[in-house]
Amino acid sequence: MVKARILIIEDDLEISRLTAMYLEAEDYETKIINDGLLGIDAISVYKPDLIILDLMLPGLDGIEICKQSRHFYFGPILVLTACADDMSEVSLLKLGADDYLTKPIRPHVMVARIDALLRRASNQPPKTEVIAIGQLRLDTATREVNLGEIKPVLTEAEYDILLLLASNPGIIVSRDDCCRSLRGIEHDANDRSVDMRISGLRKKLGDITAPYHLILTVRNKGYMLVNG
Repeated sequence: MVKARILIIEDDLEISRLTAMYLEAEDYETKIINDGLLGIDAISVYKPDLIILDLMLPGLDGIEICKQSRHFYFGPILVLTACADDMSEVSLLKLGADDYLTKPIRPHVMVARIDALLRRASNQPPKTEVIAIGQLRLDTATREVNLGEIKPVLTEAEYDILLLLASNPGIIVSRDDCCRSLRGIEHDANDRSVDMRISGLRKKLGDITAPYHLILTVRNKGYMLVNG
């Protein structure tokens, strides 16, 4: 039984072949695209449950594919990068990636990250509840968000963190809990992905400069959504 459909956009033929082989051994269906120019159409036609996206691609790079695809694709995007530089990772998270792996890829880590991303995406409760805190509205059925006149388009990860905060208004939510909502695994103390998702949320919700009025940072404790 196929667990999920995964689109691999990677120009290195050996890496893409091995990645597909590892994933198919874990009962995932895969499709490989080696040219960045074909990436956007492939996402639209194949409708994958998850995308593995290399940053360095011919024709259209992974950064541009990530930006363009987020206008119509809201499933998890796992980025592969050869650069472990913090700024590179920060940038790709801001562009809408849900997680990243640095090369060389460790197959068991890749599968664990994919399992966690898909588990998070599939375990959303099919409720028709609308969570309302002040002007903020989250429709848990459609995953739509409104803040007054603002209707931000959020990534899966950004929405999940916002949902966690909105489900606990006025209560400090730890970075550990935020990270578990993203990946389903314990966070590394040096992992800045939660901070980057919070930063992206603030920008999309118009809460750009400190002191923040919607999502507060509570030093050494976590984050809190202002209640009302």
